Amino acid sequence: MTTLNDKPDYSLYSNAFGYLRLPLDFSPLKSDADVVVLGLPFDMATTGRSGGRMGPGAIRQASVNLAWEETRWPWDFTLSDHIKVVDAGDLVYDCGDAADFTQRVEDFATAIVESGKGLLSFGGDHFVTLPLLRAHYKKHGKMALLHFDAHTDTYSQGSKYDHGTMFYHAPNEGIISPEHSLQIGIRTEYDTANHLFKVIDAASANDMSADEIVAQIKQRVGDMPLYVTFDIDCLDPAFAPGTGTPVCGGITSDKAMKIIRGLRGMNIVGMDVVEVAPAYDSAEITALAGATLGLEMLHVWADGKGLIK
Repeated sequence: MTTLNDKPDYSLYSNAFGYLRLPLDFSPLKSDADVVVLGLPFDMATTGRSGGRMGPGAIRQASVNLAWEETRWPWDFTLSDHIKVVDAGDLVYDCGDAADFTQRVEDFATAIVESGKGLLSFGGDHFVTLPLLRAHYKKHGKMALLHFDAHTDTYSQGSKYDHGTMFYHAPNEGIISPEHSLQIGIRTEYDTANHLFKVIDAASANDMSADEIVAQIKQRVGDMPLYVTFDIDCLDPAFAPGTGTPVCGGITSDKAMKIIRGLRGMNIVGMDVVEVAPAYDSAEITALAGATLGLEMLHVWADGKGLIK
């Protein structure tokens, strides 16, 4: 008897239940997965346009455009031959309760990281990175941060739940080491005289090669555990219009991918892509950029764990 799905699905439109059509596993701690994908549908910390809570679903939908390619160009290995990845779906929390969300993110991420699995998270607004960092700190100690963004998110005047304050709080909590961290793509106001992080602003990044940027990253980070967070508004709105606070003058998706690929061999311990807001997108290009950056991160993670021979 012929079943409904009796052949592999290579279409670009169907069965986008899990990221990259990966299996959904709502009990990932019981699985033998190496990496867990987690959606964080939260945008209550947004100061611009809301809608980031729909980001994880949009990224999954766009990811069908990537799922057909067994060996991802230009990588020379097939990811699924070396690591197992499952999609744990979206975090469920009490709607409208930012405190409940924050604690649930930290608790879930702590359990995943403590089990020895990697975690790739899709937001949601950028506030979600703060509880993720707290969870990773429990396992790895103080980390370096590689932060792609149009904004530094180091502002002290925001509320307790604010997507512009995470990297003010995280250094103060001893979670990240600013002297080993970088921010790439910044093109909005910040206190340059008292700023703790090294910044490669968007204008400079656009004039530099990806290799030059990667060299500065590796020199700054060294062998420290590295958390990579990518706010999609680091990209120019030409490549990522679907976000809450777009800023002209960003980097290209091509340069972003080249920088991510250049991180191979580094000690990456956590990864996220945030601020995709599909209501403002055009032809799913922002969601596709987010999905693609996540896939590049998975390849780099596999390479950095010594799984690729």
